[in-house]
Amino acid sequence: MPHSLILNLVPQSPIYPNFLTGRQVHALFLEIVSSVDRPLADRLHEQKTEKAFTLSPLQIGKQAIRWQYDRPIQAGSPCWWRITLLDDLLFGHLTKLWLNLNPQKAWHLGSADLLITSVLGTPQSTQPWANFASYSQLYEQASDDRRIADLTFYTPASFRQGLVDNPIPDVDRVFNSLLRKWNQYSGIEIPDTVIQNIAPSFVNIRTAIAPDSRSQFVGCVGEMSFKLFGKVDSAMVKQFNVLADFAMFAGVGRKTPMGMGMVRRVFDRS
Repeated sequence: MPHSLILNLVPQSPIYPNFLTGRQVHALFLEIVSSVDRPLADRLHEQKTEKAFTLSPLQIGKQAIRWQYDRPIQAGSPCWWRITLLDDLLFGHLTKLWLNLNPQKAWHLGSADLLITSVLGTPQSTQPWANFASYSQLYEQASDDRRIADLTFYTPASFRQGLVDNPIPDVDRVFNSLLRKWNQYSGIEIPDTVIQNIAPSFVNIRTAIAPDSRSQFVGCVGEMSFKLFGKVDSAMVKQFNVLADFAMFAGVGRKTPMGMGMVRRVFDRS
């Protein structure tokens, strides 16, 4: 069952920009996992295949989604951070952490201490990134007649092409990324033939840099729409919509466990 958990956090000291990179939030996640299951944290650290989690960059209150900071986040600033879990086993291992959360325990993001004040796992009117649904629910609830999917790329998305990274989100890169994760974790196989009838129908993107402590990654942010063309049956239309809906949990492209490729479908784009 995919989960999109929101951790509300309050820093106890300033968090400097060099501690707000993807590598640092990835280390924070492994610290959290290690606190309840050290072997699991070690396995996740070593995992080379599609990982069963994604992370957002640290966010400040109600501000627009950010992935880059020029100034420190000040102590006492209400922050939030998103963790998605794609695997029931991983969620099960971490459940005892959420259920026994100690609001006085300090977690470390670089030199800063953070307190986790609450964890949200269900949709909230003030926090649209919290959600959960079983894979079967995602499949059954997906539309079987909607042929357009509007996606917004909130943090830089980049795609591996041979030995280089490519920031252009074409159909194959976006939907193959979603398809691999869906087929790996859902237990509901979707054939790759669905991708053959998808084409981009709207593009409004720009390149953006996701800083890292050792390098920089160029990706894209913005809006892109995809349309399912041709004479296809309702099953294929549903599969197209399943993958578009799944984007919120899976993200797309590289480095999703480090805050990149944070994507979701939108329904109110004018």
